[in-house]
Amino acid sequence: MTFPRLLCGFLGVTLASALVAQPSYEAPPPDRTVLQSRAERQAAYQARINEVYDWRISNADPKHLDLALICLLLNRNQWIDECNAAVLEMMQKPGTGPFWMFPSVYVAFSGRDKLSPEALASIRDAWRTTRQLRGDTENHWVMYYAALYLMSELYPNESGETWYTGNSSEHNLAEARGWLLDWMDLTTTIGQGEYNPTHYIGEYAIPMLMLATWAEDPAMKQRGRMMLDWLFADLANATLQGVLRGPNSRTDDTSVIERWNALASFFSWLMFGNTPPTAGYGGWGNYFAVLADQYELPEVIYRVAVDRQPDALQRDRARTRRYWRFSDESMPPVYKTQYIRRDYAVGSHQGRVSDPIQSHVWDVTWAEPDPRGKHNTMFSLHPHSSGHVMQMFFSNYIEPMPRGVSREGKPSYDSPDKLLGCSPYEKVFQDLDTVIALYDIPPGERFGQVNGFFSKDLVNVTEDDSGWIFAQGGNAYLAYRPLASYHWEPHRNYRQVPSDRGYAFERDPTGSRILVSPHLQNGTIVQAASADEFESFAAFQAAIRALPLEFSLAPKPTVKLTTLRGKQVAFAYGERPVVDGVPVDYSQWQLFGGPNLNAEVGGRKLTITHGRLQRVLDFNTLTIADSILP
Repeated sequence: MTFPRLLCGFLGVTLASALVAQPSYEAPPPDRTVLQSRAERQAAYQARINEVYDWRISNADPKHLDLALICLLLNRNQWIDECNAAVLEMMQKPGTGPFWMFPSVYVAFSGRDKLSPEALASIRDAWRTTRQLRGDTENHWVMYYAALYLMSELYPNESGETWYTGNSSEHNLAEARGWLLDWMDLTTTIGQGEYNPTHYIGEYAIPMLMLATWAEDPAMKQRGRMMLDWLFADLANATLQGVLRGPNSRTDDTSVIERWNALASFFSWLMFGNTPPTAGYGGWGNYFAVLADQYELPEVIYRVAVDRQPDALQRDRARTRRYWRFSDESMPPVYKTQYIRRDYAVGSHQGRVSDPIQSHVWDVTWAEPDPRGKHNTMFSLHPHSSGHVMQMFFSNYIEPMPRGVSREGKPSYDSPDKLLGCSPYEKVFQDLDTVIALYDIPPGERFGQVNGFFSKDLVNVTEDDSGWIFAQGGNAYLAYRPLASYHWEPHRNYRQVPSDRGYAFERDPTGSRILVSPHLQNGTIVQAASADEFESFAAFQAAIRALPLEFSLAPKPTVKLTTLRGKQVAFAYGERPVVDGVPVDYSQWQLFGGPNLNAEVGGRKLTITHGRLQRVLDFNTLTIADSILP
């Protein structure tokens, strides 16, 4: 590249930086106006896509391009020579695994008519020379097989010697297609194993957008588009003003308390425009932005997210991560309950090990006008750490577990004060905005305690003589009842620091607190309500104190409670909950069951409804049907 051209490139970056507006992740929060016309929605959506492009490109250094930036530049027809040079350099040391595979596919397809033959050949050769690891989780496999599928279509009729697999293009294509269809079948019949993931939604949405855009087979292209609708309908339905709450198959130590601070918020911003994006537009979100204009969010999904119906109760099913040993079931069901109101949302599942490390079982999350930096949630858990449970899900030798996990980017796993994870000794029942969590922890367990999270953003925290702890978060009144004695500890979160030996973390106080109840037989009750339901905070406290409540911890934790909504709930650890004298029958729950999403277990069909708008995704016939109800 000549000096004048290089100088022009830098001047272009400088000028573009000056012209780019303040990024949305630093700007005031969106006003959450419901856009009524398709033209308005599409214009706003395209503006957000352009914002990602403009920001990434305006901050680019032509000497340091990554694969996402290369795709953005190729789509804008900018810096083609620099992109060629960067691709040739990066392909000298290709990566391995799905997080390298799908970005390289992005570049291969984005650059088909723009990159030099040498640059394209270097990508193709990397797929010959470098063994690719498939990974060991659901999102890894979706990325792996979507990437293998598309590259096998892009380079058909080539022999096994030209692929790292040792198999021909046709063999690769058949294997990838078979796995993708099997995953879609599982998802549409018994649910996702990685349901409601705060970060990993991108690792599903990006591969599906790749298939919807680039697959040559019309059926696979249609499947990709329908799966995008499925994923975003679920996201829309599980968010409060764009913020994804619990339960979550997988989350992390930060987003479990700062609910907004997750990749899911980038997708809410991009699709719904109702919450700020995370810094850098979510990182992986940049890849989705590359092709985002190839997907149009259906109006009915948009309205589910932004035009809330009051007091929506949803009961759904999902499944656990696959059990490999110590279980008679390979993927047991997970029964999810969510109750969303204007001021707060309550979500839970019945309490079981759905993922051994990063799952989150229940919480009450309240709405914040600007959720950035807010710990707008309340929950409790048993901080379980077990090599036996990890052996149920992983094929590794037991000796490095569980402490090894803490050194591989999951720093809290083996800490008694952790707030992330689930336990085989926690059982949960939710009725509307009441949650009862019971714990029966065997003697000898490493961490025989229950941790309750109390946010720095709570106000009017009152430890009442009745045993209830009262607080207010936003416009939500909250009552927390620990069933055993407790003490307080400061909450400290994890901050990654540079290290030449893998992951390293330091811990910083956040201002939030942990209620630590060091008793093996234990429990938590939480009741939420909107502030405007009562004349005052004192009136709320009086109403809670007046609720009939009986409980015992031995021989096993048991609660009998009349909720604020007048329901009589009886719940004993290990037994079916009883509401108004009727045992809860989980076997009758649908895959999705509520005002907005409905699907039968085994049905392969999702009905999305908002008001008179309806869309039906039918994977039996690979059809999408839109209608306006009478």
